[in-house]
Amino acid sequence: MMTVGFIGTGNMGSALARAAARSGAAERLLLANRTPEKALRLAEELGAEACDNLTAAREADILFLGVKPQMLEGMLAGIRETLQARTKRLVAVSMVAGKDLATLDALLGGLPVLRVMPNIPVAAGCGVTLLTASGKVTEEEKALVKMLLAASGAVEELDEHLLDAATGVTGCGPAYAAMFVEALADGAVACGLPRKDAVAYAARMLMGTAQMLLETGEHPGALKDRVCSPAGSTIQGVRTLERRGFRAAVMDAVIASWEKEF
Repeated sequence: MMTVGFIGTGNMGSALARAAARSGAAERLLLANRTPEKALRLAEELGAEACDNLTAAREADILFLGVKPQMLEGMLAGIRETLQARTKRLVAVSMVAGKDLATLDALLGGLPVLRVMPNIPVAAGCGVTLLTASGKVTEEEKALVKMLLAASGAVEELDEHLLDAATGVTGCGPAYAAMFVEALADGAVACGLPRKDAVAYAARMLMGTAQMLLETGEHPGALKDRVCSPAGSTIQGVRTLERRGFRAAVMDAVIASWEKEF
């Protein structure tokens, strides 16, 4: 019987707990949170068990850590004796931003540990979760964590040194995409389209374009060229975006997010 535990059921923790519940791989799901009522509400929704941190640390086979970075050391200090007293193997999965595998290894006393970086669309089941693992994690354990998270969207494994660069796209990108949708909608509203319709059309356009790129493997530039008819309206819009530095601004945003991680 596999038991999966979560310490921290905030936005990301609750989204991944829902994915774990839908996976069918977690025969027992334990949820702990600093505010117990939040864990209890989620447990009632998922048919899981609300518990305290010590219970999750003592009984979970896979333990997700979803606390804020500044709270991690204090939380781990409270469960350290329980972790050290365990005789059954435990795999820790950290969602904590800014704590690398070496730091987590030291804080967790050498337990096998994975880092996962989910993005906000995991709450809708169409997100991207980046995953990297220490050498102590087996291939079977990595596969199990991927199975637990599959219902949240894509789960992509990569080397840790690439995690920050990828997070600049997957983690920060939803904010940039939302700004782009808002700007498209603002332009359409300025031309007379009702706000509700403008937002819906822009969001669906973005979703459909992304789906085309994923399904076809087509280069984004090639898709752009197919939409730009000679002397048409789209190429004039592209010309305006280029003149205003659109692509350079987006590149700079990703690089700035990446630099912030250091």
